Amino acid sequence: MMLKHTLGSLALAASLFGAGGCLVTAHGEVAAPVAVVEVQEEPPAPRYETIEVRPGFVFIGGRWVNNGGHWNWRAGYYERERVGYAWEQGRWETRGRSHVWVEGRWRSGGGGGVRDHREDRHEGPVVRDHR
Repeated sequence: MMLKHTLGSLALAASLFGAGGCLVTAHGEVAAPVAVVEVQEEPPAPRYETIEVRPGFVFIGGRWVNNGGHWNWRAGYYERERVGYAWEQGRWETRGRSHVWVEGRWRSGGGGGVRDHREDRHEGPVVRDHR
């Protein structure tokens, strides 16, 4: 089965090349989350941030940044939603005696459609009528 597809692809490529077309190939790479900061002192507890419901956007939470031994709060912000992806928040991890910031990232597997953000405000179970 694989040979059949390979031969078909080669035939298509040969016909394009022979007919004056061009064949373009590309390679891409997605980097894994990278630890960008390592400090000895434990970061302060995260600040409370008020999050507004904004359809089509995801809130990227704020975080503490260590600048020359001083902790400064970097406020969160909104970023446009990406269909088919979910935002994984960045986090401080304890590694031995150090604390390392691991950047947040978009990971595949988020919902494929548009979410109804009005449901985010409900307390308790969400009841849907599927008639």
